[in-house]
Amino acid sequence: MKLSSFGQKYTNLSSGILHLMDDLGSAMAGRTQMHMLGGGNPGRIPEVEIRFRARMENILSNDGEFERMIGNYDSPQGHHDFIEGLAAFLNQQFGWDVKPSNIALTNGSQSAFFVLFNLFAGQFADGSHKKILLPLAPEYIGYGDLGLTDDFFVACPPTVEYGDAHMFKYHIDFEAVKATLNDDIGAICISRPTNPTGNVLTDDEVAQLDQLAQAHNIPLIVDGAYGTPFPNIIFTDAQPLWHDNIVLCLSLSKLGLPGGRTGIIIARDEIIHAISSVSAILTLAPNSLGAVLALEMIQSGEIMCLSRDVIKPYYHSKAMQAVAWIHECFADVDYFLHQAEGAFFLWMWFRGLPINSQQLYERLKARGVLIVPGHHFFPGLADPDFPHRHQCIRLSYAQPPETVRAGIEIIAATVREAYSGK
Repeated sequence: MKLSSFGQKYTNLSSGILHLMDDLGSAMAGRTQMHMLGGGNPGRIPEVEIRFRARMENILSNDGEFERMIGNYDSPQGHHDFIEGLAAFLNQQFGWDVKPSNIALTNGSQSAFFVLFNLFAGQFADGSHKKILLPLAPEYIGYGDLGLTDDFFVACPPTVEYGDAHMFKYHIDFEAVKATLNDDIGAICISRPTNPTGNVLTDDEVAQLDQLAQAHNIPLIVDGAYGTPFPNIIFTDAQPLWHDNIVLCLSLSKLGLPGGRTGIIIARDEIIHAISSVSAILTLAPNSLGAVLALEMIQSGEIMCLSRDVIKPYYHSKAMQAVAWIHECFADVDYFLHQAEGAFFLWMWFRGLPINSQQLYERLKARGVLIVPGHHFFPGLADPDFPHRHQCIRLSYAQPPETVRAGIEIIAATVREAYSGK
C-alpha cells in the first residue's frame, strides 16, 4: 500500500504518542499483569463516579433527554446549553467577559491542539513558515506529532533549581525565550500544570509570557487539561488568566470523563469561528456525551466544589504517598524527582544513567511496568543529543496504590541494576 506523506507521518511507529498508546492498548488486552504507570488515564474516584452515574440516571428518567443526547447532531461549535452555561460560569467565577461565541467544544483536547497548532504554524500562503514556541521543555508528548509540516516546534531548555532530599524544579529561561522569539513564531504554548513534570508555572511566569506574546502579536495557548478552574489538580497557588489574546484549553477528561472526549477552547471570536469551521469538515460536530453529563454541575457551579474538595485532595494525597515511596525505594540511587506541583505524573531524572531512557523503558516493560521514556517530551529542542532528555522518565501515580508501589519498587531495582553495570 502506497501512502501519502500524511499517511506515512501518522502511521510512523517512532511517534511517541502512537508507541505509548499502542503499548497501553496491548497491555490492557493482554493476560500478563502490567503495572500501568505510563498512561494519562485519570484515577477512579468513587465520589466523582457516583455524581456522573446520578446525572446519567436523571437523563434516562427524563422523557426525551437521553434520545436528544444520542439522536441529534450539535452545531460544529458544540453543545449550545453547555457553552452558554460555561460562559456564565467563567464570568461569575473570575469576572471575565466570555461570550458563548468565545467557546468551542472538540472531540478531546488532542484534536483541539491539532487544529490550533496548524492554524498558527506551518506553511503560509505568502511562503513563510512559522513554528510553535514551547518555552519550557520538557513538554507534553502528544504535541510532538501534531504539525502537518516538518520543523514545526522550537523549544527552550529549562533552568534547574535544586531543592532538598533529591528534589528539583524547572524554571523558564526567559532570556532564551526572548532570544528565540522572532517573526518565525506563530504562537507560544504551555501546559499548566506541565505534563510530564507536574510543574506549575507561577502567575508571574504566565504574565511574562502573556506580555511577550502580545508584544509579538501572537497568541499564548494555555493547556489547562489538569488545571484551574477544573479539574484543579494543582497543589500550589495559581490563578487562571484569560483575555482575547489567550487561548485557554480545558478538558472534561481529567475530571473523570476521558471516554466522553470533550475538549474546550476559550478564545476570541475569530479563532472560535476557525475551530468550528474545521470541526464541521473533519467531524461534522463534537459529540454530546461529556457536555450533557457535565451540564448541571457547570450551571450550578458544583464543578468548582467537586474539583476543590474531592478531586484535588484525592490526587494530592496520592502524590505525596508516591513521593514518599520513591524516597524510600531509591534511597541508595543517584536520582532526582521534580517537585510534585500538579497533574498526576512524577518526573524522575537519573543523572549519569549508563543506559538511555528508551532502554530503561524496554527493560521495565519486560518486567511488567509501563512508564514513558523521557526523550519523547522534548519536541523542538535544538540539540537532539541533549543528555538530560535521555536520563528522565515519566510515571503516573493515578493507578491503585498497590500498583503504584509495586511499580516503583521494580523501577528502583531496574535502575539500580543499570547503575551497577548489569
